[in-house]
Amino acid sequence: MTRQALSIARSELVLGGQKSGKSRRAEALARTWLDRSPAHRAVLIATGQAWDAEMRERIARHQRERAERVPGMATVEEPRDVAGALARCSTPQTLVVVDCLTLWLTQWLMPLEDKGMEQKDLHAAGFIEQSAMFLGAVRQAPGPVVVVGNEIGLGVIPMGREVRAFVDALGVLNQRTAEACERVTLVAAGLPLTLKEPAP
Repeated sequence: MTRQALSIARSELVLGGQKSGKSRRAEALARTWLDRSPAHRAVLIATGQAWDAEMRERIARHQRERAERVPGMATVEEPRDVAGALARCSTPQTLVVVDCLTLWLTQWLMPLEDKGMEQKDLHAAGFIEQSAMFLGAVRQAPGPVVVVGNEIGLGVIPMGREVRAFVDALGVLNQRTAEACERVTLVAAGLPLTLKEPAP
């Protein structure tokens, strides 16, 4: 897909599986935005954390590749207060990419500092309030917002209670984010499929 073919919605949720091309879609939207005006800016809010050596290398690789594909995009690392980061970064001239919802939910339900590694209840973790703040920030953002998330509910139903609870929580978060966004795009094998378009 060429940059010229991409249109920028006020807000877009990009869903897909691992290595589906969903982050590339978000980056392409950021490139298109930057190309339109020298006054435009793009900021990535990265929610991932380096839990181990493999994750540190993965993050470093993504940073290198992103710098090559979208050289003008700044990065803000924020694993928990994504609503606050979005409110701080968004301006009428700034496109903000949030990548990704799945890792953000993980920080709240299965935080690294929780040595017991027990999954937290949504209410106990405070995530319901946080997600409401985030969705409000998406709706009120003065500039365009692109939110990236995983679709993990298409496979076999997980055996473990904790994993089932996480899949359920992510499915609900994806639905509510889709309601808040003007456009929703599903990406598979690098190909985008539009599920929802902005109202005319």
